[in-house]
Amino acid sequence: MAEEVKSESEKKKEDWMNSKWRPMMGWMYMLVCTMDMVVFPVLWSLLQSLNHGQVTSQWNPLTLQGAGLFHIAMGAVLGIAAFGRTQEKMAGANNGGAQTPGTPSTGFGTPASGTPAPGTSFTPAPGWGTTPTAPSSFGSSSGFGAPAAEVATGFGGKPAPVIPPFPER
Repeated sequence: MAEEVKSESEKKKEDWMNSKWRPMMGWMYMLVCTMDMVVFPVLWSLLQSLNHGQVTSQWNPLTLQGAGLFHIAMGAVLGIAAFGRTQEKMAGANNGGAQTPGTPSTGFGTPASGTPAPGTSFTPAPGWGTTPTAPSSFGSSSGFGAPAAEVATGFGGKPAPVIPPFPER
């Protein structure tokens, strides 16, 4: 059995649905909530006032029936979708977008590795770049002075950002 060769347009069709279903779910949920909570109550009141001359009953939102199960389910779907996309981004799946740089930057011309980027000069302010200190754990009599490596790591196991020491008063 021969493998099917797909044209560029067929690949784009698949990519469109795979990459846009999460935003479409969010827009659909927002549209349903707007219609059920804003537009339909106004139309219901206008219809009653035009037919009977007065509003006798209030609109009962359809999405709140059944203990709001629709909102709970949509919250779960959108939350899991957002979590899944975050995991995809962290794994490097970009769906045809801009490629992420190989070395993360600190935003000051210095990569996160601590060496200056080529063609830039970076001189830290006095007192910066020294080993940060943080309070030790409870019950210790030493107070301040524990190395930062023992305190915490950042997101994804990366080292926590360097915190400069506070000046003495």
